[in-house]
Amino acid sequence: MNDVAAEAGVSLKTVSRVVNGESGVTPALAERVQAAIAELGFRRNDTARLLRTGRTASIALLLEDIGDPFSSLLARAVQDVAVEQGCLLFTASSGEDAERERELAMAFCARRVDGLVIVPSGTDHSYLSPEIVAGTPVVFLDRPAAGIDADAVLSDNAGGARQGVTHLIRHGHRRIGFVGDLPGIHTCAERLRGYRQAMAQAHLPVDERWIATGPTTPAQVGLSLARLLEGPEPVTALLTANNRITTAALGVLGRHDTRPALLGFDDLELAALLTPGLTVVAQDPTALGRTAAGVLFDRLRGETGPGRRIQIPTRLIVRGSAEQAPPPGR
Repeated sequence: MNDVAAEAGVSLKTVSRVVNGESGVTPALAERVQAAIAELGFRRNDTARLLRTGRTASIALLLEDIGDPFSSLLARAVQDVAVEQGCLLFTASSGEDAERERELAMAFCARRVDGLVIVPSGTDHSYLSPEIVAGTPVVFLDRPAAGIDADAVLSDNAGGARQGVTHLIRHGHRRIGFVGDLPGIHTCAERLRGYRQAMAQAHLPVDERWIATGPTTPAQVGLSLARLLEGPEPVTALLTANNRITTAALGVLGRHDTRPALLGFDDLELAALLTPGLTVVAQDPTALGRTAAGVLFDRLRGETGPGRRIQIPTRLIVRGSAEQAPPPGR
């Protein structure tokens, strides 16, 4: 840093401020320092930074599946905030495996990341209590923590499902099927709750045979749809409770002569290009990710208090697939 200061003709403190992204440096001085850094090939010593400040300028994001489009958008949003804060972001996937989640979270903590954002898979997060007490903030994203008090940033899953089912009811549907993920997953449970609320508010009965929850493989979704769409009183409309289920359902329904009204929870990239276009309850992964990262950096700046639960609204996007009326007599 002394060499950079000499090359740029500035004080050592000015170089430190530029390197660490601090305020108080004019654009012209910052440009001179950056030019000197490039000329001399200077690299910040993060080990020294850790010894001096106790911070590594890095955070970690633990997702369910980084290959999922929704997870990718979450990761991009968290990364954007991390970059704005001058931090590195490390990302990993738990694969919906509670033990893998724990291993990865503890590995990140062992590497002294400053904080964690977690899309949880497990049902007990008390293993993180010692890390939180030691000063590592943890924010839960998409699903709340279990067993500890922690910040959580969630979609309005129940409200979104309620709005979607109400939309189907307004278009004349009375036998509405729900195809969801494993029932123990928070998002599925909340969306199923919203489905039941909408039916109750419309004074409509719910036949438990209209509800299918379980693995989201295409084969399992196909079996669920076959059960819901066959028989003397098949459902006339479907709420598919996440993007994987919706994608699988589209493949199955494409082979049916008569198709039920379809409303998906989560938007799909090509939803508007389908015929008819896919009506969805859309989450806002960018707002979710940015909000979770913002809460984490608030904690890193010293904010205290009990864990907060922040709910991000969903929105109904009408494109045609859910707006058809049921067949006559159905």
